[in-house]
Amino acid sequence: MCMAKSAPHENPAPTLNVPFFWPVQLAADMVKQGLELAARNVRFAAEEERLRHGLAPRLATEHSVRLRLRTLTLCDYSATGAAGTPTLVIAPYAGHTSMIADYHDGQSLMQTLRANGVDHLFLTDWHSATADMKDLEVDQYLAGVLACIDDLGGHVNLVGLCQGGWMAAMLTARFPAKVAALVLAGAPVDTHAGNGPLLRMVRETPLAFYEDLVASGGGLMRGALMLAGWKNMHPGQHYIEEHIDLYEHIDDPVWLAKTESFERWYESTLDLPGRWYLQVIDQLFKRNLLARGGYSALGRTLDIGTIACPLYLLAGDRDDITPHEQAMATARLVGTPKHAIRARIVPGGHIGLFMGARTLKEAWPEIAAWIAGQDAHPRRAGRG
Repeated sequence: MCMAKSAPHENPAPTLNVPFFWPVQLAADMVKQGLELAARNVRFAAEEERLRHGLAPRLATEHSVRLRLRTLTLCDYSATGAAGTPTLVIAPYAGHTSMIADYHDGQSLMQTLRANGVDHLFLTDWHSATADMKDLEVDQYLAGVLACIDDLGGHVNLVGLCQGGWMAAMLTARFPAKVAALVLAGAPVDTHAGNGPLLRMVRETPLAFYEDLVASGGGLMRGALMLAGWKNMHPGQHYIEEHIDLYEHIDDPVWLAKTESFERWYESTLDLPGRWYLQVIDQLFKRNLLARGGYSALGRTLDIGTIACPLYLLAGDRDDITPHEQAMATARLVGTPKHAIRARIVPGGHIGLFMGARTLKEAWPEIAAWIAGQDAHPRRAGRG
């Protein structure tokens, strides 16, 4: 008689869908969730540290170095064999790097200009001030940009972004024959126009306060202090909302990549010479001497009315750094004929003027075409 072999003894997994085992299942789930939460918290802490301190700024687009000066590096973005009038983009020198003009691959002002006909293209990449530069003045920075202009042949189109805008306006007023066309984006030339929060703060804060800031930095205006000041203009966003957003998106690689690109620029600051900074606060923002015809640069008192080249003004309708009233006021100060002035106010704030995807797509291609078109009509403004 044949006997069937019995199956080997097995220990089946316990059935947990009966009330007796529910506390065990609950404890196991809590342990799992706790470990996942702990891991998420570790990822959040690591990314927070990386965003604030671990990302070095970098220009997004391949370029070469044309000049290396004490105050800046002149970067060459030109197409091979580019001809025509060179275009020099003067980035802001206001505590952040020039990455604002070449922010991210596919979201870059320099790329947008190149893609829309501005082939002979250059950018000022500003250096952070060191202790031995603490007594440099605005004149030394203007002289650096002037050296760049002369190295490019002595006749250029200037594109001034924010603080780079008033530098561009100064150089155009001082040497009108050197500038073929001028673009000012978010540029505070008449710093008393409008009533933005920055203007109110500068008006209400005594100069001694700024002098104390410079003294605390050993004669430099530390970029970290300026960054704290900008953040304090919108404290809820920077001290609460940003951290909540990061925690909520810590597992979203696309969101993290975009955030890292922004923080690579925003959290990386430049130090400014203390003398330069106090000169700007006092003469440009408190006394508004450039707009009033009382500012002296490179040995001459500047008259904005001597600017007669074609002019393009760009402003943001929600810009609280350079309100659009301030940016547009330049049109009434210059000597450029009305027919040679273009002005455009776009949706958005200050930073978006230079690296916002919408403005790069909708406004800057038109500006680039306008710049490129100047070679066909080099003297239509009359006195440039």
